[in-house]
Amino acid sequence: MTRHFDDLQLGSLELFCLAADSGSFTAAATEAGVTPAAVSRSVARLEERLGVRLFVRTTRQMRLSEAGQAYYQQCRQALGQLLEAERQVAGGQLEPSGRLRVSAPTPYAHHRLLPLLPGFAQRYPQVQVDIHVSNRNVDLVEEGFDLAIRGREPADSRLVARRLEQAELVVVGTPGYLARAGVPQVPEDLREHDCIQFEIPSSGRRASWSFRRDGQAFELETSGQCTCLGDFLATTTLVRHGAGLMQAYRFTVQEALDSGELQEVLAEFGGTWRPFMLIYPHARHMPSRLRVFIDYLLAQSRD
Repeated sequence: MTRHFDDLQLGSLELFCLAADSGSFTAAATEAGVTPAAVSRSVARLEERLGVRLFVRTTRQMRLSEAGQAYYQQCRQALGQLLEAERQVAGGQLEPSGRLRVSAPTPYAHHRLLPLLPGFAQRYPQVQVDIHVSNRNVDLVEEGFDLAIRGREPADSRLVARRLEQAELVVVGTPGYLARAGVPQVPEDLREHDCIQFEIPSSGRRASWSFRRDGQAFELETSGQCTCLGDFLATTTLVRHGAGLMQAYRFTVQEALDSGELQEVLAEFGGTWRPFMLIYPHARHMPSRLRVFIDYLLAQSRD
């Protein structure tokens, strides 16, 4: 096999990750037992090798560039796998075991995550998984969660985000409702319809609806008699009972669409998506139970 890295380059990767973790060459140098100049040289070697800038530096702060953030996530994962391999070969835990605490929003939990858990349990019978199903954004570090699935990347630099899926949005209603209220032809027609609302737990705002026209995405505020708080799946229950129209994730209503229980409207203004992200804390020594769970979910992801 052709060698792509020497010892110096592998050391540079580790120093780069330490600098990204701490946000400082000096702090990284202290932890690694080298000089700040050595950290700076290591990062410079990587930047020259890659042909990109990994950090954006000013007189007041240092942060990862967009390319640096993507590279960091991959490097941190690779270094973690090397450490885990060393622990296993050296006689460490061969069979992942222990308890994981996972938080997931209701639509993704019920339609994506929970159906996957029996397969994971068969593969890793020594790992226990506690599932917190809620649209509330838990604090992974403060509340002791190992992993969360959420609809956006976190602002917290202590967390890693990996995309699981780009979930398509569709507007749906029952045939009975549409016969009674009419079929909207353009998104602006929704102002004359009863649109089921969902209040975002983290902000208390009602979620706007997303559309695309002539290749351009735009948001539209809607209104309706019913607003659901906390549980997004409550909106699909309402729409299936003729309460109005709802913009939902396609995967939550596909069976109802296939059976004719629901009908899609405004399809020509569709093509909008929202991501679901796998989020977990940075860790120099990730437990094997968490590593195999992350790998299992990514292998099953629809992105």
